[in-house]
Amino acid sequence: MTWMPHLIMAPILLPLLTAAVMLLLGEKRRPLKARINLCSSVLGLAISVYLMLWVQQGNEASSIGVYLPGNWEVPFGIVLVVDRLSALMLVLTGIIGVSALLFATARWDRAGASFHALFQIQLMGLYGAFLTADLFNLFVFFEVLLAASYGMMLHGSGRARVSSGLHYIAINLLASSLFLIGAAMLYGVTGTLNMADLALKIPLVPEADRGLLHAGAAILATAFLAKAGMWPLNFWLVPAYSAASAPVAALFAIMTKVGIYTLLRLWTLLFSSHAGPSAHFGGSWLIYGGLATIAVAAVAIIAAQRLERMASLSILVSAGTLLAAVGFGQPALIGAALFYMVSSTLALSALFLLAELIERSRSANEVPLEDDLDPMPAALESLNPPKGINLDDEQKAVVGQVIPWTMAFLGLSFIACALLIIGMPPLSGFIGKLGLIGALLNPMGLGSPATPTLGLAGWGLISLLVLSGLASLIALARVGIQRFWTPRERPSPLLRRHECIPVVILLGLCMVITFKAEPLLRYTADTARLLDDPTQYVMAVMATQPTPAPAQAAQL
Repeated sequence: MTWMPHLIMAPILLPLLTAAVMLLLGEKRRPLKARINLCSSVLGLAISVYLMLWVQQGNEASSIGVYLPGNWEVPFGIVLVVDRLSALMLVLTGIIGVSALLFATARWDRAGASFHALFQIQLMGLYGAFLTADLFNLFVFFEVLLAASYGMMLHGSGRARVSSGLHYIAINLLASSLFLIGAAMLYGVTGTLNMADLALKIPLVPEADRGLLHAGAAILATAFLAKAGMWPLNFWLVPAYSAASAPVAALFAIMTKVGIYTLLRLWTLLFSSHAGPSAHFGGSWLIYGGLATIAVAAVAIIAAQRLERMASLSILVSAGTLLAAVGFGQPALIGAALFYMVSSTLALSALFLLAELIERSRSANEVPLEDDLDPMPAALESLNPPKGINLDDEQKAVVGQVIPWTMAFLGLSFIACALLIIGMPPLSGFIGKLGLIGALLNPMGLGSPATPTLGLAGWGLISLLVLSGLASLIALARVGIQRFWTPRERPSPLLRRHECIPVVILLGLCMVITFKAEPLLRYTADTARLLDDPTQYVMAVMATQPTPAPAQAAQL
Protein backbone atom coordinates (compact mmCIF):
# COMPACT_ATOMS: atom_id res chain seq x y z
CA MET A 1 0.00 0.00 0.00
CA THR A 2 1.60 3.23 -1.18
CA TRP A 3 -0.16 5.31 1.50
CA MET A 4 1.06 3.19 4.36
CA PRO A 5 4.43 4.97 4.92
CA HIS A 6 2.56 8.26 5.37
CA LEU A 7 0.82 6.78 8.41
CA ILE A 8 4.16 6.88 10.25
CA MET A 9 3.75 10.65 10.50
CA ALA A 10 0.23 10.42 11.98
CA PRO A 11 1.18 9.81 15.65
CA ILE A 12 3.09 13.10 15.60
CA LEU A 13 0.70 15.25 13.56
CA LEU A 14 -2.47 14.10 15.31
CA PRO A 15 -1.59 15.37 18.84
CA LEU A 16 -0.02 18.51 17.37
CA LEU A 17 -3.24 19.45 15.55
CA THR A 18 -5.37 18.43 18.54
CA ALA A 19 -3.35 20.66 20.88
CA ALA A 20 -3.74 23.59 18.47
CA VAL A 21 -7.53 23.11 18.34
CA MET A 22 -7.82 22.97 22.13
CA LEU A 23 -5.76 26.14 22.55
CA LEU A 24 -8.22 27.89 20.24
CA LEU A 25 -11.20 26.68 22.27
CA GLY A 26 -10.02 28.38 25.46
CA GLU A 27 -10.55 27.34 29.08
CA LYS A 28 -14.33 27.80 29.23
CA ARG A 29 -15.10 24.74 27.10
CA ARG A 30 -13.31 22.08 29.10
CA PRO A 31 -15.93 19.31 28.67
CA LEU A 32 -15.63 19.63 24.89
CA LYS A 33 -11.84 19.75 25.12
CA ALA A 34 -11.85 16.60 27.26
CA ARG A 35 -13.90 14.74 24.65
CA ILE A 36 -11.65 15.91 21.82
CA ASN A 37 -8.56 14.97 23.80
CA LEU A 38 -9.92 11.51 24.54
CA CYS A 39 -10.98 10.87 20.94
CA SER A 40 -7.59 11.98 19.65
CA SER A 41 -5.73 9.81 22.18
CA VAL A 42 -7.80 6.75 21.32
CA LEU A 43 -7.25 7.37 17.61
CA GLY A 44 -3.50 7.71 18.23
CA LEU A 45 -3.54 4.39 20.08
CA ALA A 46 -5.42 2.75 17.21
CA ILE A 47 -2.84 4.04 14.70
CA SER A 48 -0.02 2.75 16.90
CA VAL A 49 -1.62 -0.70 17.08
CA TYR A 50 -2.01 -0.71 13.30
CA LEU A 51 1.65 0.21 12.83
CA MET A 52 2.63 -2.57 15.23
CA LEU A 53 0.61 -5.11 13.25
CA TRP A 54 2.13 -3.78 10.03
CA VAL A 55 5.75 -4.21 11.10
CA GLN A 56 4.94 -7.61 12.60
CA GLN A 57 3.52 -8.98 9.35
CA GLY A 58 6.58 -8.28 7.22
CA ASN A 59 9.83 -10.18 6.99
CA GLU A 60 13.10 -8.78 8.30
CA ALA A 61 13.52 -6.35 5.41
CA SER A 62 9.91 -5.21 5.09
CA SER A 63 9.20 -4.98 8.83
CA ILE A 64 10.88 -1.55 8.99
CA GLY A 65 8.95 1.45 7.71
CA VAL A 66 10.87 4.60 6.73
CA TYR A 67 9.33 7.99 5.98
CA LEU A 68 11.01 11.19 4.77
CA PRO A 69 8.78 14.12 5.88
CA GLY A 70 10.83 16.73 4.00
CA ASN A 71 11.50 14.46 1.03
CA TRP A 72 15.23 15.04 1.42
CA GLU A 73 17.79 12.42 0.61
CA VAL A 74 19.14 10.37 3.52
CA PRO A 75 21.07 11.35 5.65
CA PHE A 76 20.51 15.08 5.12
CA GLY A 77 16.82 15.39 5.92
CA ILE A 78 14.44 14.35 8.69
CA VAL A 79 13.86 10.61 8.84
CA LEU A 80 11.13 8.78 10.74
CA VAL A 81 11.42 5.02 11.24
CA VAL A 82 9.01 2.51 12.73
CA ASP A 83 10.28 -0.98 13.53
CA ARG A 84 9.31 -3.57 16.11
CA LEU A 85 10.88 -1.69 19.02
CA SER A 86 9.46 1.75 18.22
CA ALA A 87 6.01 0.25 17.45
CA LEU A 88 5.98 -1.47 20.84
CA MET A 89 6.82 1.81 22.57
CA LEU A 90 4.13 3.66 20.60
CA VAL A 91 1.45 1.20 21.69
CA LEU A 92 2.61 1.29 25.32
CA THR A 93 2.55 5.10 25.28
CA GLY A 94 -0.93 5.14 23.75
CA ILE A 95 -2.34 2.75 26.36
CA ILE A 96 -0.94 4.70 29.29
CA GLY A 97 -1.95 8.00 27.72
CA VAL A 98 -5.60 6.97 27.29
CA SER A 99 -5.74 5.52 30.81
CA ALA A 100 -4.19 8.61 32.45
CA LEU A 101 -6.51 10.90 30.50
CA LEU A 102 -9.62 8.95 31.53
CA PHE A 103 -8.56 9.28 35.16
CA ALA A 104 -7.84 13.00 34.76
CA THR A 105 -11.31 13.76 33.38
CA ALA A 106 -12.81 12.86 36.77
CA ARG A 107 -11.39 15.99 38.39
CA TRP A 108 -7.69 16.63 37.73
CA ASP A 109 -8.10 18.31 34.34
CA ARG A 110 -9.82 21.20 36.15
CA ALA A 111 -6.96 21.75 38.62
CA GLY A 112 -5.02 24.04 36.29
CA ALA A 113 -4.95 25.77 32.92
CA SER A 114 -4.24 24.18 29.52
CA PHE A 115 -4.12 20.62 30.85
CA HIS A 116 -5.51 19.04 27.68
CA ALA A 117 -3.25 20.96 25.33
CA LEU A 118 -0.18 20.11 27.42
CA PHE A 119 -1.26 16.47 27.51
CA GLN A 120 -1.38 16.26 23.72
CA ILE A 121 1.96 18.05 23.33
CA GLN A 122 3.44 15.53 25.78
CA LEU A 123 2.12 12.66 23.64
CA MET A 124 3.52 14.32 20.53
CA GLY A 125 6.98 14.50 22.08
CA LEU A 126 6.84 10.89 23.23
CA TYR A 127 5.68 9.58 19.86
CA GLY A 128 8.27 11.67 18.05
CA ALA A 129 11.13 10.48 20.27
CA PHE A 130 10.25 6.86 19.51
CA LEU A 131 9.95 7.45 15.75
CA THR A 132 12.85 9.75 14.90
CA ALA A 133 16.00 8.35 13.36
CA ASP A 134 18.49 11.20 13.86
CA LEU A 135 19.98 12.79 16.95
CA PHE A 136 19.03 16.38 16.17
CA ASN A 137 15.32 15.65 15.88
CA LEU A 138 15.59 13.38 18.89
CA PHE A 139 16.76 16.46 20.81
CA VAL A 140 13.83 18.46 19.40
CA PHE A 141 11.26 15.88 20.50
CA PHE A 142 12.96 15.55 23.87
CA GLU A 143 12.55 19.28 24.40
CA VAL A 144 8.92 19.15 23.26
CA LEU A 145 7.98 16.43 25.74
CA LEU A 146 10.03 18.04 28.51
CA ALA A 147 8.48 21.47 27.94
CA ALA A 148 5.02 19.91 28.26
CA SER A 149 6.09 17.87 31.29
CA TYR A 150 7.22 21.05 33.08
CA GLY A 151 3.68 22.40 32.93
CA MET A 152 2.12 19.05 33.81
CA MET A 153 4.52 18.56 36.71
CA LEU A 154 3.27 21.85 38.22
CA HIS A 155 -0.36 21.06 37.39
CA GLY A 156 -2.49 21.40 40.52
CA SER A 157 0.08 23.72 42.18
CA GLY A 158 0.97 23.24 45.84
CA ARG A 159 4.25 23.70 47.70
CA ALA A 160 5.50 20.15 47.15
CA ARG A 161 4.84 20.23 43.39
CA VAL A 162 6.46 23.62 42.91
CA SER A 163 9.53 22.67 44.95
CA SER A 164 10.12 19.30 43.27
CA GLY A 165 9.07 20.75 39.91
CA LEU A 166 11.81 23.37 40.02
CA HIS A 167 14.39 20.66 40.73
CA TYR A 168 12.90 18.61 37.89
CA ILE A 169 13.21 21.52 35.47
CA ALA A 170 16.79 22.33 36.51
CA ILE A 171 18.03 18.75 36.15
CA ASN A 172 16.39 18.27 32.78
CA LEU A 173 17.77 21.54 31.46
CA LEU A 174 21.25 20.42 32.50
CA ALA A 175 20.68 17.04 30.82
CA SER A 176 19.55 18.81 27.65
CA SER A 177 22.76 20.84 27.65
CA LEU A 178 24.79 17.64 27.92
CA PHE A 179 22.70 16.22 25.08
CA LEU A 180 23.71 19.12 22.83
CA ILE A 181 27.38 18.89 23.79
CA GLY A 182 27.51 15.14 23.16
CA ALA A 183 25.68 15.40 19.85
CA ALA A 184 27.98 18.22 18.71
CA MET A 185 31.07 16.13 19.53
CA LEU A 186 29.70 13.14 17.61
CA TYR A 187 28.92 15.38 14.65
CA GLY A 188 32.40 16.86 14.77
CA VAL A 189 33.97 13.39 14.57
CA THR A 190 31.62 11.67 12.11
CA GLY A 191 30.04 14.54 10.15
CA THR A 192 26.50 13.18 10.56
CA LEU A 193 23.68 12.89 13.10
CA ASN A 194 21.59 10.31 11.29
CA MET A 195 21.58 7.16 13.43
CA ALA A 196 21.94 4.74 10.53
CA ASP A 197 24.70 6.83 8.97
CA LEU A 198 26.46 7.01 12.34
CA ALA A 199 26.41 3.22 12.49
CA LEU A 200 28.28 3.19 9.15
CA LYS A 201 30.73 5.98 10.03
CA ILE A 202 31.82 4.91 13.54
CA PRO A 203 33.86 1.85 12.43
CA LEU A 204 35.75 4.15 10.03
CA VAL A 205 36.72 6.78 12.63
CA PRO A 206 40.54 7.18 12.78
CA GLU A 207 42.23 5.94 15.90
CA ALA A 208 43.38 9.48 16.71
CA ASP A 209 39.74 10.64 16.90
CA ARG A 210 38.34 7.63 18.69
CA GLY A 211 38.93 9.09 22.14
CA LEU A 212 36.91 12.17 21.19
CA LEU A 213 34.19 9.88 19.81
CA HIS A 214 33.99 7.96 23.07
CA ALA A 215 33.98 11.17 25.11
CA GLY A 216 31.07 12.53 23.07
CA ALA A 217 29.20 9.24 23.43
CA ALA A 218 29.80 9.24 27.20
CA ILE A 219 28.48 12.81 27.57
CA LEU A 220 25.45 11.91 25.45
CA ALA A 221 24.87 8.78 27.52
CA THR A 222 25.02 10.80 30.75
CA ALA A 223 22.09 12.88 29.53
CA PHE A 224 20.08 9.78 28.69
CA LEU A 225 21.01 8.02 31.94
CA ALA A 226 19.79 11.02 33.94
CA LYS A 227 16.47 10.80 32.14
CA ALA A 228 16.38 7.00 32.52
CA GLY A 229 16.91 7.24 36.29
CA MET A 230 20.26 5.52 36.82
CA TRP A 231 21.88 5.99 40.24
CA PRO A 232 23.31 8.46 41.29
CA LEU A 233 21.71 10.64 38.61
CA ASN A 234 18.18 9.84 39.76
CA PHE A 235 17.96 11.88 42.98
CA TRP A 236 15.38 14.17 41.34
CA LEU A 237 13.00 11.47 40.15
CA VAL A 238 11.38 10.18 43.34
CA PRO A 239 10.43 13.62 44.78
CA ALA A 240 9.13 14.78 41.39
CA TYR A 241 7.05 11.71 40.58
CA SER A 242 5.74 11.45 44.14
CA ALA A 243 4.56 15.06 44.14
CA ALA A 244 2.95 15.00 40.70
CA SER A 245 -0.80 14.56 40.40
CA ALA A 246 -1.95 10.97 39.92
CA PRO A 247 -2.67 11.07 36.14
CA VAL A 248 0.55 12.99 35.47
CA ALA A 249 2.61 10.50 37.50
CA ALA A 250 0.95 7.62 35.64
CA LEU A 251 1.94 9.20 32.33
CA PHE A 252 5.44 9.89 33.65
CA ALA A 253 5.87 6.14 34.15
CA ILE A 254 6.68 6.00 30.43
CA MET A 255 9.09 8.98 30.62
CA THR A 256 11.99 7.01 32.08
CA LYS A 257 11.45 4.45 29.33
CA VAL A 258 12.27 7.16 26.77
CA GLY A 259 15.81 7.35 28.13
CA ILE A 260 16.11 3.57 28.23
CA TYR A 261 14.71 3.26 24.69
CA THR A 262 17.23 5.80 23.41
CA LEU A 263 20.12 4.05 25.11
CA LEU A 264 19.01 0.69 23.72
CA ARG A 265 18.55 2.11 20.22
CA LEU A 266 21.83 4.00 20.06
CA TRP A 267 23.93 1.38 21.85
CA THR A 268 22.78 -1.45 19.59
CA LEU A 269 23.23 0.74 16.50
CA LEU A 270 26.43 2.65 17.18
CA PHE A 271 28.36 0.22 19.36
CA SER A 272 27.25 -3.15 18.07
CA SER A 273 29.65 -5.95 17.20
CA HIS A 274 30.12 -4.23 13.79
CA ALA A 275 31.57 -1.04 15.38
CA GLY A 276 35.18 -2.22 15.22
CA PRO A 277 37.33 -0.93 18.12
CA SER A 278 34.26 0.77 19.61
CA ALA A 279 32.19 -2.43 19.81
CA HIS A 280 30.19 -2.72 23.06
CA PHE A 281 31.61 0.56 24.37
CA GLY A 282 30.12 1.42 27.76
CA GLY A 283 28.43 -1.93 28.35
CA SER A 284 30.00 -2.46 31.76
CA TRP A 285 28.87 1.00 32.90
CA LEU A 286 25.28 0.13 32.02
CA ILE A 287 25.51 -3.19 33.86
CA TYR A 288 27.00 -1.95 37.11
CA GLY A 289 25.04 1.30 37.04
CA GLY A 290 21.85 -0.72 36.65
CA LEU A 291 22.82 -3.04 39.50
CA ALA A 292 23.57 -0.08 41.78
CA THR A 293 20.22 1.48 40.87
CA ILE A 294 18.34 -1.70 41.81
CA ALA A 295 20.22 -2.05 45.11
CA VAL A 296 19.73 1.56 46.22
CA ALA A 297 16.06 1.64 45.20
CA ALA A 298 15.36 -1.69 46.93
CA VAL A 299 16.78 -0.40 50.21
CA ALA A 300 14.89 2.89 49.89
CA ILE A 301 11.57 1.21 49.14
CA ILE A 302 11.69 -0.60 52.50
CA ALA A 303 12.06 2.71 54.29
CA ALA A 304 9.32 4.45 52.27
CA GLN A 305 6.00 5.14 53.99
CA ARG A 306 3.87 6.73 51.26
CA LEU A 307 2.49 4.67 48.44
CA GLU A 308 3.39 7.31 45.83
CA ARG A 309 7.01 7.14 46.92
CA MET A 310 7.00 3.35 46.73
CA ALA A 311 5.66 3.55 43.18
CA SER A 312 8.40 6.04 42.24
CA LEU A 313 11.11 3.81 43.74
CA SER A 314 9.64 0.81 41.92
CA ILE A 315 10.19 2.75 38.69
CA LEU A 316 13.87 2.97 39.62
CA VAL A 317 14.00 -0.78 40.25
CA SER A 318 12.48 -1.35 36.82
CA ALA A 319 14.89 1.14 35.22
CA GLY A 320 17.92 -0.48 36.83
CA THR A 321 16.82 -3.92 35.65
CA LEU A 322 16.41 -2.70 32.09
CA LEU A 323 19.73 -0.83 32.05
CA ALA A 324 21.63 -3.87 33.31
CA ALA A 325 19.90 -6.11 30.77
CA VAL A 326 20.83 -3.75 27.93
CA GLY A 327 24.47 -3.65 29.06
CA PHE A 328 24.85 -7.44 28.79
CA GLY A 329 24.13 -7.19 25.06
CA GLN A 330 22.51 -10.63 24.85
CA PRO A 331 19.42 -10.91 22.57
CA ALA A 332 17.68 -13.41 24.86
CA LEU A 333 18.15 -11.11 27.85
CA ILE A 334 17.00 -8.00 25.98
CA GLY A 335 13.91 -9.84 24.73
CA ALA A 336 12.96 -10.84 28.28
CA ALA A 337 13.70 -7.30 29.49
CA LEU A 338 11.30 -5.82 26.92
CA PHE A 339 8.53 -8.15 28.13
CA TYR A 340 9.32 -7.16 31.72
CA MET A 341 9.23 -3.48 30.72
CA VAL A 342 5.70 -3.78 29.31
CA SER A 343 4.36 -5.53 32.41
CA SER A 344 6.09 -3.28 34.95
CA THR A 345 5.13 -0.05 33.17
CA LEU A 346 1.45 -0.97 33.03
CA ALA A 347 1.43 -2.10 36.69
CA LEU A 348 3.26 1.01 37.93
CA SER A 349 0.94 3.33 36.03
CA ALA A 350 -2.01 1.59 37.67
CA LEU A 351 -0.32 1.89 41.08
CA PHE A 352 0.13 5.66 40.69
CA LEU A 353 -3.58 5.97 39.95
CA LEU A 354 -4.51 3.72 42.86
CA ALA A 355 -2.24 5.62 45.25
CA GLU A 356 -4.34 8.76 44.87
CA LEU A 357 -7.55 6.81 45.50
CA ILE A 358 -6.19 4.86 48.46
CA GLU A 359 -4.63 7.90 50.12
CA ARG A 360 -7.67 10.06 49.52
CA SER A 361 -8.41 11.76 52.82
CA ARG A 362 -11.76 12.46 54.45
CA SER A 363 -11.64 16.05 53.26
CA ALA A 364 -11.14 14.87 49.68
CA ASN A 365 -14.17 12.61 50.04
CA GLU A 366 -16.23 15.60 51.05
CA VAL A 367 -15.50 17.37 47.75
CA PRO A 368 -18.91 17.44 46.02
CA LEU A 369 -19.26 15.13 43.05
CA GLU A 370 -21.47 16.67 40.40
CA ASP A 371 -24.44 14.57 39.30
CA ASP A 372 -23.58 15.04 35.65
CA LEU A 373 -20.18 13.41 36.20
CA ASP A 374 -21.58 9.96 37.07
CA PRO A 375 -20.85 9.69 40.80
CA MET A 376 -20.57 6.16 42.08
CA PRO A 377 -23.16 4.85 44.58
CA ALA A 378 -22.51 5.26 48.29
CA ALA A 379 -20.91 2.48 50.29
CA LEU A 380 -23.19 -0.24 51.67
CA GLU A 381 -23.91 -0.46 55.36
CA SER A 382 -23.03 -3.50 57.47
CA LEU A 383 -25.60 -6.24 57.80
CA ASN A 384 -27.34 -6.70 61.11
CA PRO A 385 -25.69 -9.70 62.74
CA PRO A 386 -27.97 -12.68 63.16
CA LYS A 387 -28.47 -14.28 66.54
CA GLY A 388 -25.66 -16.50 67.73
CA ILE A 389 -22.92 -14.62 65.86
CA ASN A 390 -19.94 -13.35 67.83
CA LEU A 391 -19.51 -9.60 68.06
CA ASP A 392 -16.31 -7.61 68.15
CA ASP A 393 -15.46 -4.78 70.56
CA GLU A 394 -17.62 -2.39 68.57
CA GLN A 395 -20.62 -4.72 68.70
CA LYS A 396 -20.32 -5.58 65.02
CA ALA A 397 -20.53 -9.04 63.59
CA VAL A 398 -17.16 -10.76 63.28
CA VAL A 399 -18.45 -12.56 60.19
CA GLY A 400 -21.10 -11.57 57.74
CA GLN A 401 -20.14 -7.90 57.35
CA VAL A 402 -20.55 -6.41 53.90
CA ILE A 403 -17.34 -4.96 52.47
CA PRO A 404 -18.07 -1.62 50.75
CA TRP A 405 -17.56 -2.06 47.04
CA THR A 406 -15.09 0.83 46.89
CA MET A 407 -12.81 -0.78 49.47
CA ALA A 408 -13.17 -4.16 47.78
CA PHE A 409 -12.20 -2.64 44.44
CA LEU A 410 -9.22 -0.77 45.87
CA GLY A 411 -8.05 -3.75 47.90
CA LEU A 412 -8.20 -6.23 45.03
CA SER A 413 -6.58 -3.76 42.63
CA PHE A 414 -3.81 -3.04 45.12
CA ILE A 415 -3.15 -6.76 45.60
CA ALA A 416 -2.95 -7.24 41.82
CA CYS A 417 -0.53 -4.31 41.46
CA ALA A 418 1.62 -5.54 44.33
CA LEU A 419 1.84 -9.08 42.98
CA LEU A 420 2.75 -7.80 39.52
CA ILE A 421 5.48 -5.50 40.83
CA ILE A 422 6.88 -8.09 43.22
CA GLY A 423 6.95 -10.74 40.47
CA MET A 424 4.81 -13.38 42.15
CA PRO A 425 3.78 -16.35 39.99
CA PRO A 426 1.94 -16.81 37.76
CA LEU A 427 1.45 -13.14 36.79
CA SER A 428 3.27 -11.34 34.00
CA GLY A 429 5.77 -9.76 36.39
CA PHE A 430 6.93 -13.24 37.33
CA ILE A 431 7.11 -14.27 33.67
CA GLY A 432 9.32 -11.27 32.91
CA LYS A 433 11.68 -11.91 35.83
CA LEU A 434 11.77 -15.64 35.07
CA GLY A 435 12.73 -14.82 31.48
CA LEU A 436 15.54 -12.58 32.70
CA ILE A 437 16.87 -15.23 35.08
CA GLY A 438 16.56 -17.95 32.44
CA ALA A 439 18.52 -15.87 29.93
CA LEU A 440 21.25 -15.20 32.49
CA LEU A 441 21.56 -18.87 33.40
CA ASN A 442 21.82 -19.83 29.74
CA PRO A 443 25.47 -20.67 28.95
CA MET A 444 25.34 -18.27 25.99
CA GLY A 445 24.43 -15.49 28.40
CA LEU A 446 27.42 -15.98 30.69
CA GLY A 447 30.86 -15.07 29.47
CA SER A 448 30.14 -12.65 26.63
CA PRO A 449 33.30 -11.17 25.09
CA ALA A 450 31.75 -7.75 25.53
CA THR A 451 31.78 -8.07 29.31
CA PRO A 452 34.65 -10.14 30.72
CA THR A 453 33.19 -10.06 34.26
CA LEU A 454 29.74 -11.06 33.12
CA GLY A 455 29.66 -14.08 35.43
CA LEU A 456 29.81 -11.99 38.61
CA ALA A 457 27.49 -9.34 37.20
CA GLY A 458 25.04 -11.98 36.01
CA TRP A 459 24.77 -13.58 39.42
CA GLY A 460 24.50 -10.12 40.93
CA LEU A 461 21.52 -9.31 38.71
CA ILE A 462 19.83 -12.61 39.59
CA SER A 463 20.32 -11.93 43.30
CA LEU A 464 19.04 -8.36 43.03
CA LEU A 465 15.98 -9.45 41.05
CA VAL A 466 15.04 -11.74 43.94
CA LEU A 467 16.01 -9.33 46.72
CA SER A 468 14.27 -6.34 45.13
CA GLY A 469 11.11 -8.43 44.85
CA LEU A 470 11.43 -9.32 48.53
CA ALA A 471 11.92 -5.64 49.45
CA SER A 472 8.83 -4.69 47.45
CA LEU A 473 6.89 -7.48 49.16
CA ILE A 474 7.81 -6.15 52.62
CA ALA A 475 7.02 -2.52 51.76
CA LEU A 476 3.77 -3.12 49.88
CA ALA A 477 2.53 -5.66 52.44
CA ARG A 478 3.12 -3.11 55.20
CA VAL A 479 1.14 -0.46 53.31
CA GLY A 480 -1.63 -2.94 52.55
CA ILE A 481 -1.96 -3.84 56.22
CA GLN A 482 -2.05 -0.18 57.25
CA ARG A 483 -4.58 0.88 54.61
CA PHE A 484 -6.89 -2.11 54.40
CA TRP A 485 -6.42 -4.35 57.44
CA THR A 486 -5.87 -2.08 60.42
CA PRO A 487 -9.34 -1.21 61.82
CA ARG A 488 -10.08 2.49 61.57
CA GLU A 489 -13.23 4.54 61.68
CA ARG A 490 -13.02 6.25 58.33
CA PRO A 491 -15.59 6.51 55.54
CA SER A 492 -15.07 4.58 52.36
CA PRO A 493 -13.71 6.85 49.61
CA LEU A 494 -16.11 8.05 46.95
CA LEU A 495 -14.96 7.03 43.48
CA ARG A 496 -16.08 8.11 40.06
CA ARG A 497 -16.45 5.67 37.22
CA HIS A 498 -13.73 7.48 35.27
CA GLU A 499 -11.32 6.81 38.13
CA CYS A 500 -11.98 3.06 38.21
CA ILE A 501 -12.03 2.25 34.50
CA PRO A 502 -8.34 3.16 33.82
CA VAL A 503 -7.15 0.95 36.67
CA VAL A 504 -9.26 -1.92 35.33
CA ILE A 505 -7.85 -1.39 31.83
CA LEU A 506 -4.21 -1.39 32.93
CA LEU A 507 -4.52 -4.37 35.26
CA GLY A 508 -6.71 -6.18 32.74
CA LEU A 509 -3.96 -5.85 30.12
CA CYS A 510 -1.49 -7.29 32.62
CA MET A 511 -3.83 -10.26 33.04
CA VAL A 512 -4.07 -10.64 29.28
CA ILE A 513 -0.31 -10.80 28.82
CA THR A 514 -0.17 -13.22 31.74
CA PHE A 515 -2.44 -15.77 30.11
CA LYS A 516 -1.40 -14.89 26.53
CA ALA A 517 2.30 -14.34 27.18
CA GLU A 518 3.58 -16.33 24.20
CA PRO A 519 2.70 -13.80 21.45
CA LEU A 520 4.33 -10.93 23.33
CA LEU A 521 7.37 -13.05 24.25
CA ARG A 522 7.77 -14.03 20.62
CA TYR A 523 7.42 -10.39 19.54
CA THR A 524 10.02 -9.14 22.04
CA ALA A 525 12.40 -12.00 21.15
CA ASP A 526 12.19 -11.08 17.46
CA THR A 527 12.71 -7.42 18.38
CA ALA A 528 15.85 -8.25 20.36
CA ARG A 529 17.20 -10.40 17.55
CA LEU A 530 16.84 -7.54 15.06
CA LEU A 531 18.45 -5.12 17.51
CA ASP A 532 21.40 -7.45 17.92
CA ASP A 533 22.06 -7.26 14.16
CA PRO A 534 21.28 -3.68 13.09
CA THR A 535 22.14 -4.34 9.44
CA GLN A 536 18.48 -4.48 8.42
CA TYR A 537 17.74 -1.16 10.12
CA VAL A 538 20.73 0.58 8.54
CA MET A 539 19.98 -0.80 5.07
CA ALA A 540 16.29 0.13 5.28
CA VAL A 541 17.08 3.74 6.22
CA MET A 542 19.99 4.30 3.83
CA ALA A 543 18.19 2.70 0.87
CA THR A 544 15.13 4.94 1.14
CA GLN A 545 14.94 7.43 -1.73
CA PRO A 546 12.96 10.68 -1.90
CA THR A 547 9.73 10.60 -3.85
CA PRO A 548 10.40 12.15 -7.29
CA ALA A 549 8.50 15.26 -8.33
CA PRO A 550 5.68 14.76 -10.86
CA ALA A 551 7.83 16.13 -13.71
CA GLN A 552 10.73 13.86 -12.78
CA ALA A 553 8.39 10.89 -12.42
CA ALA A 554 7.03 11.50 -15.91
CA GLN A 555 10.55 11.59 -17.35
CA LEU A 556 11.38 8.32 -15.60
